[in-house]
Amino acid sequence: MTVALPDDVSTYAKVDRRIIPFLFLCYILAYLDRVNVGFAKLQMARDLGLSDAAYAAGAGIFFIGYFFFEVPSNVALKKFGARLWITRIMVTWGIVSSCMLFVTSETMFYVMRFILGLAEAGFFPGVIFYLTLWYPSQKRSSRTALFVAAIPLAGVIGNPVSGGIMDLFSGSMGLAGWQWLFLAEGIPSILVGLWVMFYLDSSIAEARWLTGGEKALLAGNLDAEERHKGEHRLIDAFKSAKVYALCAIYFTLMIGLYGIAFWLPTIVKGFGLQGYLPVGLISAIPYGVATIGMLILSRHSDRTGERRMHYACNVTLGAFGLVLSGVFASNPVINTIGLSLAALGVIGSMPLFWPIPSAFLTGTAAAAGIGIVNSIGNLGGYVGPNVAIWIKPYSADPSAALYAIAALLVVGGVICLVAIPKSLMVKVSRE
Repeated sequence: MTVALPDDVSTYAKVDRRIIPFLFLCYILAYLDRVNVGFAKLQMARDLGLSDAAYAAGAGIFFIGYFFFEVPSNVALKKFGARLWITRIMVTWGIVSSCMLFVTSETMFYVMRFILGLAEAGFFPGVIFYLTLWYPSQKRSSRTALFVAAIPLAGVIGNPVSGGIMDLFSGSMGLAGWQWLFLAEGIPSILVGLWVMFYLDSSIAEARWLTGGEKALLAGNLDAEERHKGEHRLIDAFKSAKVYALCAIYFTLMIGLYGIAFWLPTIVKGFGLQGYLPVGLISAIPYGVATIGMLILSRHSDRTGERRMHYACNVTLGAFGLVLSGVFASNPVINTIGLSLAALGVIGSMPLFWPIPSAFLTGTAAAAGIGIVNSIGNLGGYVGPNVAIWIKPYSADPSAALYAIAALLVVGGVICLVAIPKSLMVKVSRE
């Protein structure tokens, strides 16, 4: 009797169904807990007496804590396995996020945001590394896009939900709307984090839902690719000039992402909307555009095997969107169109970017390298929300911060074209 051998398409579809939706859910919760402070700010700033500068500092200080624990966390994930380590990350960040409801002062706001960064450090790069344990480079951008789509979808779903929570529950049981927001969006992270322990497999070998032939196919595809990579030791990641070029590129991208994310509700509130739910609905539009555009871009990038030009062109589109938003700041329709292009240019570039490190790093070097890029690059998350504050003494134009962020995005695109060798891109055969 002849046993049919598994094929690539059905095997990877099986892997997709098992791990991508679950990781997607986890990242929606992670991103909501990271940026819901943007909505909370609409009430929280008044209740605690926070200035715009204090809010920007607190929003950004998350990434300082994130920076210090990022690489150790990613190496720990490789050592202890994704199942245990992602459980630890999600449960601790859910607890800290829920405890944000107890913040009563500016100092406490800073401390809690810093601790939240420590708790969440390692989740995103850990998942990016985790995907390298299942998918070869040629298949990775579209899967990364499905995972990263949690960012814009968190905005599409989370912004109206956040606005609704603040409208509906303000004053209930003596808690302000922003306190209910932190509690309601922190508890699900704890529950799903516990689910990780029972659902996620740390490697192909652990996956009981795969047949022996499917495991061999997946492992064989990875082994064939790994033999062509030269940098696999921990020290290789720290010595690689390409890793630090990627840090610079990602730094500019994170300035754009969090410059938009932390201030978007405030910008939309400035349209003159009454109540928080309408603010949530309008601010969901840029994220919806980013979701659709990102999936289209990543599929095209995977089909062609090209990342650099896709990235540079898309961040330039994002820069144009920011400029458009700034020039037409008083026109809600054109402003929203500009913000939508900006969201697509920033969020849509993430799945184009993340297959690049694993194109030349493998093993421990890949875990460390991805952690280095994400930790240093995410310091842009501290800069992004503060650009508007830092630039005020130099320009009376309220849109100057948008123009500055746009310029930085273009710089990142240029670095990508100049510093990342074209030879690293995957060669795609055309049948």
